[in-house]
Amino acid sequence: MSLLISMATFALVASITPGPVNIVALSSGAQFGFRASQRHVAGATLGFVLLLVLMGLGLHEVLRLWPALTRVVQLAGVAFLLFMAWKLAADDGRLNEKASGRAPSMLYGAVMQWLNPKAWLACVAGMGAFVADGEARLVWQFAAVYLVICYLSVGCWAYAGTFLRGYLANPAGMRWFNRIMALLLAVSAVYLLLP
Repeated sequence: MSLLISMATFALVASITPGPVNIVALSSGAQFGFRASQRHVAGATLGFVLLLVLMGLGLHEVLRLWPALTRVVQLAGVAFLLFMAWKLAADDGRLNEKASGRAPSMLYGAVMQWLNPKAWLACVAGMGAFVADGEARLVWQFAAVYLVICYLSVGCWAYAGTFLRGYLANPAGMRWFNRIMALLLAVSAVYLLLP
């Protein structure tokens, strides 16, 4: 039981802390509402859990053999974050879903996790801490714990955005909010480039 509690604690700390996926969930909740944001929440959760399982089943060995691949993933992630920041900054701030586009898709959430260096670090650290010997039962157990906690954590960010929606009912307020979120994404992207 203490192993499950440790796994859950690690998953909670890694999932609920601010990061690119959570910033997008917050912004999506504010702009499109909680229900529409569930595609992003589910995609981000499933994308992360798939990465976690693959890491536990041996992907970490591939990265150890080809360290340049880690840098490629990092640079692709930074480019993706900067693209998302640009899209948020360029948004017109209208809350009408038909007029201002659609909430992030499930695929968008999943791809975002695969390009998110924070997700890769959480997978490597988590598997190193809890499944160092690569035992398949522990990999799947950790993945099941992470599935629930990651979904709830990212969902909390989407809910927080939905709560803010009432305060951002006018386009000017939403534009400012989106630009602040864009700035946070850009800063986190630049931070990832630092040695």
